Amino acid sequence: MSDKNAFIISLGGSLIVPGGGIDWKFLKKFRNLIIKEIKAGRKFFIVCGGGATARNYGLAAKKVVRVKPEDVDWLGIHSTRLNAHLLRTIFHDVAFPEVIKNPTFHRSTSRKVVLAGGWKPGWSTDYVATMIAQEYGIKKIVNLSNVDYVYGKDPKKHKDAEKIEKIDWPSFKKLVGSKWIPGMNAPFDPIASRKGETLGLTVAIMNGKNLPNLAAYIEGKKFKGTLIN
Repeated sequence: MSDKNAFIISLGGSLIVPGGGIDWKFLKKFRNLIIKEIKAGRKFFIVCGGGATARNYGLAAKKVVRVKPEDVDWLGIHSTRLNAHLLRTIFHDVAFPEVIKNPTFHRSTSRKVVLAGGWKPGWSTDYVATMIAQEYGIKKIVNLSNVDYVYGKDPKKHKDAEKIEKIDWPSFKKLVGSKWIPGMNAPFDPIASRKGETLGLTVAIMNGKNLPNLAAYIEGKKFKGTLIN
């Protein structure tokens, strides 16, 4: 499998489990797209976020007792793994039968879809995606969330926020800062960004709800989103 045909998708938990429960309609369309791309000779590593499941478990624990940050992190990690198992079930006919928990342990497989969840406290699923990129020699990560672009400032707070279509790693790192905080709202987390720059990765950030747009990027066509490299 050549590098140009292998992609890592960091699938935001907000797409899998938004506030109202599991979005099975989105997952059905996502499966159809991935199966179509597999038939065209492509391979995918899909790293799942925690979404509302992670938030709800963390909030529930905090309402009962004072919880250590590490324990909140573990609830989030297990939420990502539960979501990854859901995706593995959905892709059962083409997926590697195990969910990757440790991205530094290499698994050789001819299966065209490999699922992964969170690793350990202090590391986001964005960071897991960069570790998989390093382990398997893949240069492209697609970060799917609920935003269309990276912006120079928060578009929810600033009406004049300008979208960024292309940005280099040093400029992007200035934008997101240097510290990772669990649950932080960054387009690609600061620690993962440092790793991405070191590895020379290209990261595409786009709205996961727009699946034809994702297909366009995978197929090397013009797409709507932000490219970091």
